Amino acid sequence: MRLALYQPDIPQNAAAVLRLGACMGVGVDIIEPCGFVLDDRRMRRVGMDYLDRVDLSRHSSWEKFRSSNTARLVLLSTAGPARYTDFGFAEADTLVLGRESAGVPDDVRGACDASVTVPMAPGLRSLNVAMAAAMVLGEALRQADQLPGGD
Repeated sequence: MRLALYQPDIPQNAAAVLRLGACMGVGVDIIEPCGFVLDDRRMRRVGMDYLDRVDLSRHSSWEKFRSSNTARLVLLSTAGPARYTDFGFAEADTLVLGRESAGVPDDVRGACDASVTVPMAPGLRSLNVAMAAAMVLGEALRQADQLPGGD
């Protein structure tokens, strides 16, 4: 299982997702361009020493990412047709997270194999991308029996 950040805008959120990946034993792909420099001090503050423990792959574009990734792509979206708790995750899935400011463009949405949503209270726009990632990743790892520390 992996997380993929599509053109992230906010360094603190990217760092939180990298820290999540490190703690859960899940690799993270960053699909550039980013809205910040990847070694931004704000990332270091949030990610602390966990950033050196994550399996991180950087891709210069969506096309480069797609050419190196053969896994099923599951998009986390406010417009996803299925609740993440009702979706059947597999151990090799890559969970795709859109930009905080704009989500993903239609071509990226169309390239994903599935799309899921986190249900929210009416009238609210979206969760923080790192919070949504943690919620969905936890369920995906549980389903795939890949939660760390379960020996």
